[in-house]
Formats: sequence, structure tokens, C-alpha cells
Amino acid sequence: MSRDAMLMIRSDLIRRIDGIAASTGKISLAALCEQVDTIRRLARQHRMDAVEGLASMLETATAYHGHGPIILSYLDLMRDAVDAEHQDEQVRTAYSAALSLRLGA
Repeated sequence: MSRDAMLMIRSDLIRRIDGIAASTGKISLAALCEQVDTIRRLARQHRMDAVEGLASMLETATAYHGHGPIILSYLDLMRDAVDAEHQDEQVRTAYSAALSLRLGA
């Protein structure tokens, strides 16, 4: 994939993440899940493992806990992961660990 195409994909993901962040507290659980699933699928399609992993974790967290303020921690890390140069399993694990630290788990 060309560098320009990847920049467009990253820009789209950031736009989607920022859109969710901006609508926190006003978005329905169903709409949130749909939007996060779209991000997860796009990340998987473009082999962005770290972003996909965080989106999957966010989907699970919302299923168990609803969509409270915890979402912003996930979205912040997802935004960072979009810009990560490498997107392999090790990077995915590092972002998962960062999330655990951030949430105090």
C-alpha cells in the first residue's frame, strides 16, 4: 500500500476516534458499538493490530460496563496507536499493557 493511501486511512481512523470522543455522553450504546466496530474492522483490514486490539477491548468493556468516562482512555490510546509505525502483535501487547496501567487494572 502506498504511503499516501496509508495516510488517508490513518486520517479516517483519527476522524472516527475523535468523532466518538466528541460525542461521549450524547451517543447511544448501540451507536457507540457500531462506530467502534467500524474502527476495529478497518484496523483489521489494514493490519493495524494495535488499533484493532484496543477497539476490541473497548467493545468488550462497553458490553460489560456501558459507555461511561472510561471510553476516553481507550480512545486516547487508539489515537496514539493509529500513528504507531509498527502494528504487530508486540505493539498490540504494549498498548494493552498501557491501557491496563491507565485503568489501574
